[in-house]
Amino acid sequence: MKRLLIITICILNLNNSFGQVSSVDELDSKYINWFNLDYQIDGLLGTSVNQAYEYLKENPKESKTVIVAVIDSGVDIDHEDLKGNIWINEDEIPNNNIDDDGNGYIDDIHGWNFIGNSNGENVFYENLEYTRIIRQNDVGNPNLSKAKDLYDAELSKRESEKESIEKFERAFNKAKSIIKSNTGVSVKSAQDLATINSNDQQVMAAKRFLQDRYSSGFTEEALANLINSNNEYLNYFLNIDFEARDLIGDDPNDITDKFYGNPDVKGPRSNHGTSVAGIIGANRNNSIGINGIAENVKIMCIRSTPRGDERDKDVALGIYYAVENGADIINMSFGKEFSPHKKFIDDAVKYAEEKGVLMIHGSGNSGNNIDLEESYPSDRYLDGSEASNWLNVGASTLNLDDEVAAVFSNYGQNHVDLFAPGVNIISTDSSSTYSMNAGTSLSAPIVTGISALILSYYPNLEPSELIDILLNSSFKFSKPRRVLKPTLTEEKRGKIKFTELSKSGGIINAYNALLAAEEMSE
Repeated sequence: MKRLLIITICILNLNNSFGQVSSVDELDSKYINWFNLDYQIDGLLGTSVNQAYEYLKENPKESKTVIVAVIDSGVDIDHEDLKGNIWINEDEIPNNNIDDDGNGYIDDIHGWNFIGNSNGENVFYENLEYTRIIRQNDVGNPNLSKAKDLYDAELSKRESEKESIEKFERAFNKAKSIIKSNTGVSVKSAQDLATINSNDQQVMAAKRFLQDRYSSGFTEEALANLINSNNEYLNYFLNIDFEARDLIGDDPNDITDKFYGNPDVKGPRSNHGTSVAGIIGANRNNSIGINGIAENVKIMCIRSTPRGDERDKDVALGIYYAVENGADIINMSFGKEFSPHKKFIDDAVKYAEEKGVLMIHGSGNSGNNIDLEESYPSDRYLDGSEASNWLNVGASTLNLDDEVAAVFSNYGQNHVDLFAPGVNIISTDSSSTYSMNAGTSLSAPIVTGISALILSYYPNLEPSELIDILLNSSFKFSKPRRVLKPTLTEEKRGKIKFTELSKSGGIINAYNALLAAEEMSE
């Protein structure tokens, strides 16, 4: 019974996310573009983007195009709501199989895919990083013991979950079968149960069992998704015998072996990157879909993130590619527990720092204090210094109450800079669809979009200056004085001052930032 309860709760939680839809009209209108709203005007804790544009209408200024590199899972460059806002490499001639601009990447019209090969094949699944560490079994690796502990715990959890799922599935199918064989009714939803009335105790017990499941938010689609998620862990993420890198053919431990991949920036899994891109730059003036944040923006698409953990080398080369091809801002909505080749990324971040490129990263969704428990990639260099061009972003919710910090959000007074909306965010999805999701993966592009908006009107701002503006102008509140602390492991959430969850103690605000940038430029 306990296992069935656990699995039902898992299904209910999973069912709180929404699948792809062809129009945002199919989603709850309350959440469409809420991150653009203003708390004082609209009553939701958005970022005052609309108010910023109202100010710009009354005080028109010239703007320049800002190039934003989205290092992610891939971007649907043909999405109806991203048309006109995808970066084009003007120095490359499409589809001629020649490296026209001499940058080492052939036909890189919209960016580059670092997890594919020259035959056009692409990596979809990868191991988790600690699975790769376990497979290498290098006794000299200081992370081996911790990796083994995490691996063993996750494997045990997923194997237990598989057993629970199978037990639940058997009970669910048995209940449906009892009703079908005795009444002729094929149960597919709670509505089907309303027609069932029987003197057979077994039939009524089956009906009650199914009613309880459906009333908890259960759907067969959610069960299928849960089964698929569990299989992904056991077959790919935690499978030591699964080695996806063989497809690419490079040496993942050699950063100088860098001319691999292909120009397919969409890839087989573009949903995550497309959502990120839409928040930053979905067309605000086409009367369809959502309103992205930055109007004068071009999205450079860099694919480095599979289903599983990204490789340090791919991320590092993605950063180099972005900087060398003119990106002003780099968005990174991914993370993991280990960074075996952190020096690769450190060197790339330092290069971006030297070139004046702003880097924005989602703090992560583990409910951890990253001042104490590092998450990678990180703004902390191996030598102990910190990047001056880097923002870590936590996730906030819609309402100004004690749940304003999202329960899953990583936090840290020293290493998370500010918060941004990250719950019930509707954005673009693959194949010109839309979906609603949650995570710091979506909070980061909100900060990226606002940064691009500010930079388009004040292009001379250095990353450190823009960071100061964003932090100092963030929305701060005195009530509630204490909020529920993010956590995914503690049964009871303690309370903490919101000001102790990040450096700024605030939530990003586009209107305030625009005024602060104007004041600085005078």
